[in-house]
This record gives sequence, structure tokens and C-alpha cells, in this order.
Amino acid sequence: MGRPGRRWPVAADRILVVDDNSANRMLAQAVLEGVGHEVHGVPDAEEALAAVASLHPALILMDIQLPGIDGLELTRRLKADPATKDIVILATTAYAMPGDELKAIEAGCDGYMTKPIDIHELREVVARRLDLVRDHAGS
Repeated sequence: MGRPGRRWPVAADRILVVDDNSANRMLAQAVLEGVGHEVHGVPDAEEALAAVASLHPALILMDIQLPGIDGLELTRRLKADPATKDIVILATTAYAMPGDELKAIEAGCDGYMTKPIDIHELREVVARRLDLVRDHAGS
């Protein structure tokens, strides 16, 4: 349950979770599906690019430390492409170091969360970001 007056999604919002740790993907998926979102998960940047092209998600939870192409480089690529630049990208990392949040924002991420993810914070942050997407789309 959200805070009083909190508007949870009525229709599913499409979210992509990009994380090489399957437990993290499954947790995020369970939490976000539990409040009505359509959630898909992939383990790396290559699969993420294919998923973005086919799913057109409104929001991506992006692990920064991915094998191969890391999450910051993938974010840069998505934000540089006119077809994907408006996707909300929330960076996540288990190895938070000073300056990581700034690096994520400079790469184009719209927000930053450290792991382990607080499930209540995750629901709230995602809901707020998707509300902004819906408000922007309606104007």
C-alpha cells in the first residue's frame, strides 16, 4: 500500500530491469508487478537493446555494473538516440562510491538508487517518475 492519496497505476506501465544478478531482477519484477506494472528483465546491455526495441518501455532500472557494455555506456547510447531518449532511466548499483551518482546523472540517468534496493522506495520512485511521464504525455 502506498501513502494516503498516492495514485498507483491503474493500467500496467512497461518497465525493463537490466541487471546481471537474477535475484535482483526477480525482486524488482515481483515488487513492481505487485503494483500493476508490466516488467521484463534482461541480464546485459545487448539483450537490453533488443528488449528496448521490441518493448518500448517507459522506464528502465539500469544496473551500472553490467558485463560487457556497462550501464552508463548503455544509458549514453539510449539517451543519444531520438527514438529512446525519453525513456526514464534509473541507475542502480551495489558498489556505491563517491561520485557514482554524479557519473550516472552525467551519463543521462534520470535518477539513482543504491542496492540493496528498499522495496518501498522503489515503488515510490517508480510511481513518481511514471506520473511525470504520463503528465508530460498528456500535455
